Amino acid sequence: MFELIVSGGWVMLPIILCSILAFTIIVERFWVLRENKIAPKNLVQQILKLHSQNRITGEAIEKLHNNSPLGRILAAGLRNMHYDREIMKESIEEAGRQVVLELERYLNTLGTVAAITPLLGLLGTVIGMIKVFAVITSLGVGDPKILADGISEALLTTAAGLSVAIPSLMFYRYFSGRVDELLLKMEAQAIYLVEVLHGERSEKGL
Repeated sequence: MFELIVSGGWVMLPIILCSILAFTIIVERFWVLRENKIAPKNLVQQILKLHSQNRITGEAIEKLHNNSPLGRILAAGLRNMHYDREIMKESIEEAGRQVVLELERYLNTLGTVAAITPLLGLLGTVIGMIKVFAVITSLGVGDPKILADGISEALLTTAAGLSVAIPSLMFYRYFSGRVDELLLKMEAQAIYLVEVLHGERSEKGL
């Protein structure tokens, strides 16, 4: 393996660094974007139960805020629960925008890795072919080993770049879809809470 990396030339170094970065982001996002951590089940029902018991205090709202991203969104609404529906919705939407940034953290970086690693591989290909043609120009085609080294460098960097780019793009798409799915679920629960608290919907669950 080390020999292959060396054969690929200096372009292999940034490709390897990109692969390490992509792997780290993928593992971190898998850990962070768990539904039970982002949008715990029955959280809205717990809030409505506290509300029916007149136990929505500042301490309870702060505890909810620290519970999860969904808790942060709902807590923003509860702080304005005594105002009209639109003000409550606006506060929820503002908190939601902050949560979106948190959920999408590092995804742009992962997308960038997916975009640049094929270009790095192409750069290695070009460099390798330049070496091949330089050898042909100076020595002719009489030494196949030197020619093979240049061609090998070109092919290795291309393969390495694609090997990093393909899974990076795949997981970038997966996590983007996952974020959208979680946001839809949180939006539905937040709207449900607003409508129940303002008497526009019966408390029968989502």
